[in-house]
Amino acid sequence: MNYRVVGHSNCKSQALLYVLGLLSLAMWATSVRAESDTLEFRHGISQIPNYQLKYPPDFTHFDHVNADAPKGGTLVLPYTYSLNTVSPAYKPPGFIRSYDHLLERAGDEPSGYYASLAESVAITTDRRSIVFKLRPEARWHDGTPITAVDVSFSLNTYRTDIMATGWAPVLSWITGIDELDPQTIAIHGDSDVAKQMRIISYIPIIPAHYWQTRDVTIPTMELPPQSGPYRLTAATPTKYFIYTRVPDYWGRELPVNRGKFNFDTIRYERYLDATVAREALRAGNIDVWTETDSRHWLASYDVPASERGWLIKGTLASGALRGSRFRLVLNTRRQPFDNPLIREALAYAFDFEWQNRALHGGELKRADSFFANSMFASSGLPDDAELELLEPHRKHLPADVFDRVFSYPSSDGIGVDRQGLYKARQLLKNAGYRITDGVVTSAEGIPLSIEFLSDSPTSHRILLPYAGALSMLGIQADIRLVESTRYTNRRREGDFDAILVSGYFEAPPSWQLRPYFHSGSTPYWNPSGVNHPTVDALVDTALGATDPDSFFIAVRALDRVLLWNFYQFPLEILGDTRIVYWDKFGRPDVPDDMYVTPFPDGWWFDEEKAARIGAER
Repeated sequence: MNYRVVGHSNCKSQALLYVLGLLSLAMWATSVRAESDTLEFRHGISQIPNYQLKYPPDFTHFDHVNADAPKGGTLVLPYTYSLNTVSPAYKPPGFIRSYDHLLERAGDEPSGYYASLAESVAITTDRRSIVFKLRPEARWHDGTPITAVDVSFSLNTYRTDIMATGWAPVLSWITGIDELDPQTIAIHGDSDVAKQMRIISYIPIIPAHYWQTRDVTIPTMELPPQSGPYRLTAATPTKYFIYTRVPDYWGRELPVNRGKFNFDTIRYERYLDATVAREALRAGNIDVWTETDSRHWLASYDVPASERGWLIKGTLASGALRGSRFRLVLNTRRQPFDNPLIREALAYAFDFEWQNRALHGGELKRADSFFANSMFASSGLPDDAELELLEPHRKHLPADVFDRVFSYPSSDGIGVDRQGLYKARQLLKNAGYRITDGVVTSAEGIPLSIEFLSDSPTSHRILLPYAGALSMLGIQADIRLVESTRYTNRRREGDFDAILVSGYFEAPPSWQLRPYFHSGSTPYWNPSGVNHPTVDALVDTALGATDPDSFFIAVRALDRVLLWNFYQFPLEILGDTRIVYWDKFGRPDVPDDMYVTPFPDGWWFDEEKAARIGAER
């Protein structure tokens, strides 16, 4: 077990703390070992306390898949970013299917996670430790058994991963890992470990016997050992990644896997951008495209293939994803964005209604919450339970948190939003700024300017109209487009004024709270630089909640504090995922209230449909 003490210059103090730390962790491990004999090991677990799992211990397969789906065929999917490594630390496209995971989420219930690589799972009475018993039959593709050493190595490797997009911030809740025996591993946390089920279920377990002598963070094209239902069998930098189904995969008959992983081959091909990828879809070079641009969704697929019924527009239910599609982030580490009045003024200058009418055909709805379209979104004024959490922090909070119902400013969507710009000017004036010769300047005569950092030309459709409104206000607004590596580095270093980021949260929101909003997080994960004692306290309260009501209340209170501080502006409400695909696949029947649609894992290749399209083209 690794234990590291930082922040102490005195060597004797370090040595003493080190010894005390080891003793503390040893006592903790001994306690867990002692309790393991009385722990209730189950076939599944939930993030929500006292939650009744849908599937019993003897279930044979998930209801939302076709257990008898045929195997075969090829699925071709696109990706639009540059990548020159197959290391799992860099999350190459499709990597999630070539490694095993401790748990798998059921798609048709709010929060059910079922044993996969793990045979069973238990939580200690204080909910600060989770214990997994691994399946003894689990194997790497090279035949080596998967053991607790692999799980411990994987988590410890990712916990210390300093890469900007790595897992360290989302695993910061882990305080220790203990290998109880070759098949049993205990993970200790600083809060309710059940809240972290989503990230635990997503983390790929990598082979210690291979990576112990290599650095997982160094780019490589050497194909490593894997263990999942697919094996990465070929890859060319910035061109393609090819995965081949493993017929004798050790876990193919597990209930969580039956009816899934049906394609013989999944090929990910790289395209420069969305425009090129759409052309590739229409030409039949790729099979499925996820469409996030309303303009193209409405008008770009009226082609002969659609008229013949070959090219289909559809949706994938995404009830587990809530919030907004994008958030506009202001970097409070920089002046003048550390001033909440400036941030609020910038919010009034964003004319969402005009963008929705002119650019999106009126299809979008504004998100007035970080957790929009969920039971975690705040609404109205704080109730008594929320006030109990907020009152101790009143002196640190805007009065509006207690006295006003939050909503973003809105316009009629026609022409210039003069009312919004007028309100923005008033806020700027209250912040000590004035307009001189049409330019907003500080009391010291410094012009107010903002640069939007971007690595995607598609984001310009949102940023350009906003920059135009800011220019009308007298603020110098520019958009800086950089390549993805430079963007990542600048975001990691906090070297930007504003950026556009994905705004979704997984429901229930848990593992994302700390890396996204806690002051102890990194600039990459917490790009606004949120550093507020109330936010920290509410994040800790939510993650430590041991009953559903306390969890809901803490998240709603957190939502209010984030909104009224204007760190970020959620834009449109996230809806179901819109896809365009060639009609040569079978899809399982799923209920309307799905949380996670089984794509592509639950789809299969339909030879008759594919042959019809091929014959008629």
